[in-house]
Amino acid sequence: MWQAEVRVDLDAIRDNVAMLRARASAEVLVAVKADGYGHGMVPAARAALAGGATWLGVATLDEALSLRRSGIGAPVLAWLLSPGLPLHEGVAAGIDLSAGTPGLIDELVTAARQAGGPARVHLKLDTGLARGGAPAAGWPALFEAAAKAEAGGDLEVVGVWSHFACADEPGHESVDRQLAAFQEGLTMAAGHGIVPRLRHIANSAALLTRPDAHFDLVRAGIAAYGLSPIAGQTYGLRPAMTARARVMMTKRVPAGQGVSYGLTYTTADETTLAVVPLGYGDGVPRHASSVGPVRIGGVTARIAGRVCMDQVVVDVGDEPVVAGDVAVLFGPGDDGEPTADAWAAATGTINYEIVTRFGSGRVPRHYDGEVAR
Repeated sequence: MWQAEVRVDLDAIRDNVAMLRARASAEVLVAVKADGYGHGMVPAARAALAGGATWLGVATLDEALSLRRSGIGAPVLAWLLSPGLPLHEGVAAGIDLSAGTPGLIDELVTAARQAGGPARVHLKLDTGLARGGAPAAGWPALFEAAAKAEAGGDLEVVGVWSHFACADEPGHESVDRQLAAFQEGLTMAAGHGIVPRLRHIANSAALLTRPDAHFDLVRAGIAAYGLSPIAGQTYGLRPAMTARARVMMTKRVPAGQGVSYGLTYTTADETTLAVVPLGYGDGVPRHASSVGPVRIGGVTARIAGRVCMDQVVVDVGDEPVVAGDVAVLFGPGDDGEPTADAWAAATGTINYEIVTRFGSGRVPRHYDGEVAR
């Protein structure tokens, strides 16, 4: 008997990726960083590959090496690399690595010589996000360092890439501006003798809305897990994660009863309170206090009062809820349960954060679907 669990439908991930692959005019990379957005990095990676992805993307070197240790041999790109990491391990494992500074190019040259073979590199250009990657003023130095290392046999420039800031807001003027800057960067790279096999800038949102940004590779993140990056649009995606728990106990309380820490919620009438064993230690945002929706016994109620570390209280009114009933915090919505989008709206965040929080806690994660077998 389970008390609380996260269920992941791997067939949904597979089918979402297959749909995205059909929409793309390029190869598809699926991001499986942050433990597969909470869905489990290795199972999500295998489901993505089953759906037609040819690349996997992660943030850290450790994540990439974990994929290799799990037996996954597909191309992997890791893009969040601080100075001083054991990059030679990534080079030896055949992992593609991102570089946005001449200093990191120098480290990759050293790593390649330690590993006994060239480092496979994707040069990151900052086209307007002002986060990772070389700013426009630094492009010449980055290209010069990369071209020199490539000529020396220590580096192979596999890709040149960037990332959109506002592709999830269709029509935002920055998208065209960044796309134009990326084209300028590619032209400059060619002037330094760098003509990569893979040019990529499109994330999930651009994959779905900007086919002119597909180039040679598109990077699917949240969409692979069935959640749309565009508010109000589903694109036929199916959410893969369900978070649920069994009601631990119920009690009848009178009108005027304060509930949970701080007594910030007070019952309006005599009512039934249901205690659900999931809290912020499991991924429930504390911002869900008094607003988080929960489906119990065929009705959707709200968390009453503050979210605790290990539990929440739900005011179910006069519904005949009893201990052992299933409380669904979110799922695909098939049976009227809230979705991750509903939770994001209620708590003032994004669907990415909801699933990543729940999947990275102490709650057991179980897998469904043909891919799981």
